[in-house]
Amino acid sequence: MNIRSLTRGDGVVIGAAVLLFIASFLDFYSPDGCGSYCDKIDVPNAWDTDTYHIVLPSVILAGLIGAGLVVAGRFQPESRKISGLTLGQWGAGLTVSAAWASLWTLFTTPDGASMGVGAILSLLATLAMVAGVVLTPRVPALQAPLAGAGGPAAVPPYGAAPQPGYGYPGPGGAQPGAPAPYGAQPGQPAPPFGAQPGQPAPAPAPAAGSDFAPFWFAVPVARPLYAEDGSSSTIAELAPGTWYLAVEQRGQALVAQTQDGRRGVLQDTTGIQRG
Repeated sequence: MNIRSLTRGDGVVIGAAVLLFIASFLDFYSPDGCGSYCDKIDVPNAWDTDTYHIVLPSVILAGLIGAGLVVAGRFQPESRKISGLTLGQWGAGLTVSAAWASLWTLFTTPDGASMGVGAILSLLATLAMVAGVVLTPRVPALQAPLAGAGGPAAVPPYGAAPQPGYGYPGPGGAQPGAPAPYGAQPGQPAPPFGAQPGQPAPAPAPAAGSDFAPFWFAVPVARPLYAEDGSSSTIAELAPGTWYLAVEQRGQALVAQTQDGRRGVLQDTTGIQRG
């Protein structure tokens, strides 16, 4: 389990789940017309199933379980599904159901009562939960890692020499997202020392026996690294904010090497950021 797999959108879902859990212990409804005796009336919360038969399973438990599945889905391979759906998709369905049930409680307030603090916070929590689930794939700001990458750049495995100015995003190399050096177009490597600005840089030498040249890359979201023998077993999980070395290409897939020297196949290469 890698905390870097979580996004800011997941942080919204987690925070909403905490708020929903707190709201479940507060008064769900408040009595009306009791005057000075209101403080003496014991008002049940959502966990009192004798009074509220539907609120606990349809609002509280559905919301908490849905949030848990959404977060747990971040640590599972996308290919792992239950009845054709991923854990995140199951969780998204439960959170939407919890928000609808919480909204419905507004229209089913018992006679002589009004919405309590627990009901209001439950509605706000489930709506925030749905917003985090639905908007994360569509809002880039929510897709950013919840925990910053921080720290020094990844150290290349022993024997793999960095390539300053071309691929390796470490000291002396081009940092992804950094302004292009003078004479280099954005998204292209800087010209070698001594070359005139505006002249194209020489192409890197291809690897022996192929046109593939190793390069550094980072993944936008956590993705599994499968064994090279073609089996469905995973040997590692690539996390956002960490650089990995691509050593071979197999069709649309890449053979990647982790910092500890393990090699595996990255099947999903969409959206990767090259160094």
